Amino acid sequence: MPQRDELIERCLKGDGRGYRELYERYSKAMYNTCLRMLNNVAEAEDVLQESFIEAFKNLERFEYRTSFGGWLKQICINRSINQLKKRKIDWVDMELAGYDSADEMHVDEVEIALQVESVKKAIMKLPDGYRTVLNLYLLEGYDHEEIAEILQVAESTTRTQYMRAKQKLLQFLNERS
Repeated sequence: MPQRDELIERCLKGDGRGYRELYERYSKAMYNTCLRMLNNVAEAEDVLQESFIEAFKNLERFEYRTSFGGWLKQICINRSINQLKKRKIDWVDMELAGYDSADEMHVDEVEIALQVESVKKAIMKLPDGYRTVLNLYLLEGYDHEEIAEILQVAESTTRTQYMRAKQKLLQFLNERS
């Protein structure tokens, strides 16, 4: 269990400077999480601010079961997903799409040496649903069961979105070659 954070304790006592320091400590990382999820600067900035407001309003509920950063990241991800849901993402269920694991592209990922910037740009070109699942799985470390619960879709849907996101990402990257 993480130990108590002096900065959080100061905020709980109403220290305005503590809130500012807490924001400065976490805002960049949380903004990057929001931006990866939303692929829209204005929406990411809005969700970031809303997330901090929610966290600060509920700070007395923070129980140190995880780190403050982990708790705040979960708020950012949930708010980002809610923002994405407003866009009406088309989720594709694996079973309904007639997916067969033999359809998946087999690529020797070790031999593919790509620059980080080109990968980031290609990820940003992905449709919202693909990008969301790819980010949650690869970058945020959630498994498909957790992603399905977060997005309120079938686990097979997250697997399909992930598989298609990888294929589309490889397509974008191969076009650049």
